[in-house]
Parts: sequence; C-alpha cells; structure tokens
Amino acid sequence: MNKEQKVAQQILEHIGGKENIKSMEHCATRLRLIVKDKELINEEAIENIDGVKGQFFSAAQYQIILGTGFVNKVFAAMSGNVEISSSVKEDAYSNMTIPQKISRTLGDIFVPIIPVLVATGLFMGLRGVLPSLGIEMSPTLETLSKVLTDTAFAFLPALVAWSTMKKFGGTPVVGLVLGLMLVAPQLPNAWDVASGAAKPITVSLFGMAISIVGYQNSVLPALAIGIIGAKIEKALRKVIPDIIDLIVTPFLTLFISIILGLFVIGPLMHTSEIYILEAFKMFLAIPFGIGGAIIGATHQLIVVSGVHHIFNALEAELIATTGLNPFNAIISGAIVSQGAAAMAVAARTKDKKKRSLYFSSAVPAFLGITEAAIFGVNLRFIKPFIFGLAGGAAAGMFAGIINLAGTGMGVTAVPGILLYLNTNLVGYLVCCAIGIAVSFLLTYIFFNPKE
Repeated sequence: MNKEQKVAQQILEHIGGKENIKSMEHCATRLRLIVKDKELINEEAIENIDGVKGQFFSAAQYQIILGTGFVNKVFAAMSGNVEISSSVKEDAYSNMTIPQKISRTLGDIFVPIIPVLVATGLFMGLRGVLPSLGIEMSPTLETLSKVLTDTAFAFLPALVAWSTMKKFGGTPVVGLVLGLMLVAPQLPNAWDVASGAAKPITVSLFGMAISIVGYQNSVLPALAIGIIGAKIEKALRKVIPDIIDLIVTPFLTLFISIILGLFVIGPLMHTSEIYILEAFKMFLAIPFGIGGAIIGATHQLIVVSGVHHIFNALEAELIATTGLNPFNAIISGAIVSQGAAAMAVAARTKDKKKRSLYFSSAVPAFLGITEAAIFGVNLRFIKPFIFGLAGGAAAGMFAGIINLAGTGMGVTAVPGILLYLNTNLVGYLVCCAIGIAVSFLLTYIFFNPKE
C-alpha cells in the first residue's frame, strides 16, 4: 500500500467511514468533504495523519489540507471506495451565509476565465521587458504581439457573459453571443463616450432620446446580462413547445436580453462600476499608504472567511479599464507574509517531525496558496497569524505609497514577478521582502512554540 492509499484509508477510518461522506471534491491543496454527521469525525486523529497538514470546517465543508499534487492522489484513492450521491457545490451552497454564497457565485463565474487573464498578464509583462533587453519589434511583430495581449480584455464581456450564463443554468453559447453583442464594433466604447472621445448612438423611443453605447472593457454589464439571460431562457423553456424550442427560445432570449442590456442593464451597471472603481482608487489614494495597509492587513482574514472570491470582479475591472492591477501587489505582500510567519514557527520548533510539517505547509504560500500555512500552522497558534497580518499591512502600505501595480491577476508571490517585469519589478520585490521580514521577525521574536 503506497502513501496516498494509507492516508486515504486513515481519513476514511477517522471520518466515520465512507458511509458518512455525502459528497467529495478537491481543489489545489485541499480535500473537500460534505459529511452527514460531524460528530463522527475524529479531528485530532486526522490532524496527526502523516501527510495531513491541517483540517478545518468552512462553508459547511470539512476540508483537509494535503498539499498540491498529493491531494489529487489521495482523492483518487478515496474515490474508489466512496459513492458520491450528490454535488459538493450544491450541498455547500445550501449551508452558506449570504455573503459566502455571493462570493462563491462570483468565484464560480470568474475562476474559469482567470487562466486566460493570467496568460494575458504574463504576455504583457514579457512584451514590456523586451525593450529593456535591447530587443526591438518590427511593426508586424508588434501588431501580432497585441493579438496576444489585447484579445482577452477586448472581449472580456463575452467571457464573463459566457461563464455567468453557464453558472446560472443557461446555454453558454447564448451567453457568449450576448457578450459579443455588448462589444460589437458598431457600438462606441462606453469609456470613450464618458471621456468625450466618442459620441453615443442616439435612439428616439416614446419621445425620449436614449443613448446607446458598447461595453468594451466592462465587467458588471456582462455579469448582469448573463444572469438575466439565463433566467429568461429558463423561463421561456417552460412555456415554449418542444417542437419549436430550438428556434424560438434562443431568438427570444437574445432579443429580450440585448434590448434590456443596451437600454436598461448596461447603463445602470456601467454607472455602478464607475463609482466602484473611483471609490477603490480614492481608498488607495489615502495618504501614507493607509488604504493599502488596511487591505494588506485584512485580506487574509477575508480568505479565512471564504468570501475572498468577491474581489475577482474588481481585479478584472481594474485591468480591463486601466491596464493595471494595484490590488494584486497589495495581496501578494499579504500572502508571502503568512508564509514567512509559518516559516518562523518552523524555525522556532525543535520537534523534527513538526518542523518539517510546518516548513512544507509554508512553501505553497510563496507560490500564492496560503491555506496550508494559515490553517495548518498560523491559526493553530493565533499569534503567527496576527503577525502575518501585520506583515501584510506593512507590505500593503509600501505598495500604496509607491502606487505599485501589476499587469494581470490570478498569480501572486513568486510567480507574480512576471506581472511586474515592465512596471516596477524592484518595487514588487521590496514590497514582498517587507512583508516577509516583518512577519518573520515578529513571529520569531514574540512567538513561543511551548505556549
């Protein structure tokens, strides 16, 4: 029996047997279980399984931290013994608070499109660093490079509407077309209209002059129209006869949705996102980097609460409208700070087995994944977590003072370096170094493993 099989067997033994598992899935580092009876779980025994880095309950899920790669193997080993009778997401949603449901919904919408936004940000970073290396691109190569860097954000509303339509039970390709309609080249860009660089299309309706614009580089209009479109389609399918459903339902869904999108939803959502972006910029502009310090100090607290996915929409909006993402810089400092705090705990721990476990839990934080460090180490002892938050505040303050920003989203910490190659790489490294130094030193000096 190999290691993953042993771990899987022990988890099943201490979780109340396979009969106690209602549904099961895994993410990058954690095994996520919905159990029938929490009282049957022996948390202390699971905590002491060799290979388990921590365990906790969050959003009605029992989550066991196993680490990247290993979690896949344990999940595969357990899958052969467990009959999954229902959906983990459905079970988890039913037990979430409203903020958690909103956050998870936004996560389900934006997580599928983050890989292309990450790739685009990396392309921007690589293209920007070429001139500093003395490499000049020909006009043709410059144009082709823009295909790599501009396409995802030029058609971002189409991606958002597609993912939203899919999430809310509509036909994804209908959502894709709705999103493309919002960015049709015949429509003037809403941001250009707002700045006076373009004029809107004016339509007279019931004696009123209504301005129509496109929503290139916008997120909220596409998000709203995806939700509305899915609701309309599902309602139509209940009344349209099956024999004409294939023709009539998509036609009416597109027609009704785009009318609402251009005349009602779009203007309201676009106005809302303008206010949201301005409010965020004003917050970051608070003197002495105080805004950045607040975000840096609270971000990992929000991660613990499970509602951090709500920021995905903000990051996408920032990049689409400004080309830069200051939020990424701040949270990168907060993320490595938790890893450094866990490293300090490991350095102060004399027990070789525990020290090895703490070090292995800290490493993923420097790749942008903090759950193992937070739940496996820092929150166990409280003080290291608080010192990690202090490091995040210091790093966030520095990022706010120098207006540090990356060119993408979805990658942080060490991999995030690529997002700063053509903006402020030195500033990014200093920002992360500040977070690491503050949290490590505070933890090493003021934390006693014997407490």
